[in-house]
Amino acid sequence: MEKIEFDGKIIGKGEMPYFIAEIGSNHNGDMDLCKKIVDSAKVCGADAVKFQSWTKTSLISKAEYARNTQYSDKKRHFGTLEEMVEKYQLTTDQHFEIADYCKKNDITFISSCFSNEEVDLLDSLKVPFFKIASMDVNNLPLLEYIASKGRPVILSTGMASIGEIEAAINTLKSYGSGPIILLHCVSIYPPDYHTINLRNIATLEMVFNVPVGFSDHTIGTAVPIAAIALGACVIEKHFTLDKNLEGWDHAISADPMEMKTIVQDGKDVFHSLGSSTRIVLEDEMNKRKKFRRSAVLKRNMKKGEIITQDDIEFKRPGCGIRPDEMKYVIGRKLALDLEEDCMLEWIYLN
Repeated sequence: MEKIEFDGKIIGKGEMPYFIAEIGSNHNGDMDLCKKIVDSAKVCGADAVKFQSWTKTSLISKAEYARNTQYSDKKRHFGTLEEMVEKYQLTTDQHFEIADYCKKNDITFISSCFSNEEVDLLDSLKVPFFKIASMDVNNLPLLEYIASKGRPVILSTGMASIGEIEAAINTLKSYGSGPIILLHCVSIYPPDYHTINLRNIATLEMVFNVPVGFSDHTIGTAVPIAAIALGACVIEKHFTLDKNLEGWDHAISADPMEMKTIVQDGKDVFHSLGSSTRIVLEDEMNKRKKFRRSAVLKRNMKKGEIITQDDIEFKRPGCGIRPDEMKYVIGRKLALDLEEDCMLEWIYLN
C-alpha cells in the first residue's frame, strides 16, 4: 500500500495521522485574518493548512449566480452568491503570498483545485500533493489533468458511490498520478451522527487497497478522534479563529481549543492503538506480585493434616501459591503446624 512522502513526513496506513486545518474561505477575503488563522493552526499542531483554489468564473455558472441573489441567513451570506464568491476567492498573487507565509512559518500549504488553471497554479507552487474535493469525484477530465502532473493525490469521497470512486481512482492511475489517499466524507454541514458511518474507512481501504483518512464536517472533536481509532491516516477539519464570524463555514469549523484537542488527543489515540499481539508489560508482571492473590489458611492447622478446598482462601499479595495451582495443593499434608491466615508455600507441603 503506497504512502505519500515529503519533507520528512510520511502519510499513510500505520503512520501518525496527518492533520489538515481546512481554512477554505474562512479568511473571508482578508489576508491579515488569513495569516492569523495560519498562525493559530500552527500553534494547534496542524501539519498543513488547506485552502480552496477557485475564481468567480472557474466554479459557478452565470445561471447559478442568477438563481442565488438573496439569502435569509445573513450571518453566513452578506450579499449575492456572486458577490461572496468574488470576495472570498484567492487571487494568484494571494496564493503566492500565503504559500510563502506558510513556508516561513513551517506549516504546509495545500489547496483544493477546481480547474486546470488552478492545477497549474498549485503545481507552480510545488504543493506536496493535490487535494480533490468531493464534488469532483466524477469530474474525470479534471482528474486526468491533475494526474498528468504526477503528484500524489488526496481525494475526498463525499456524495460518491463505490463505482464512482473506482472510476476516479482508475482515471488517476491511468493518467500518471502519484500515490492516492482517499478521505471518507459525508458532504452535509453538519451531518447527523447516525449518517457518518466511520466503518466506511475500513471498507474503502479493503476495496481499493489505498490509505484512507477522514474529512470531517461534524461539530466538536469526538468523531475525528474516533476516526483515528478506526485507522484514519489523515484528518481534515474546517478551522476558524471564531465560530461567530460571518461567512460560509465558521459555524461548523473547529476553533483553536477544539483543534488542539483533535491533534493532541488524536496523537494519543494513535499511540494507544499499539499492536494486535497480546503483550504483558514488564511493569505489569511486577505488579502481579502486589495485586494478585495467594493461597492462605482459613484456620489453624497441625502438621500432617490433609488440606481441603474449605481450608483455603486467597488474599494479596501474589507472591505465593496461585489460585490456578490449587489442584496441586488439595489433598496434600502439611509438613508443619501453621496458623490461620498463613500464606502457603510449597515447602510447607508433603
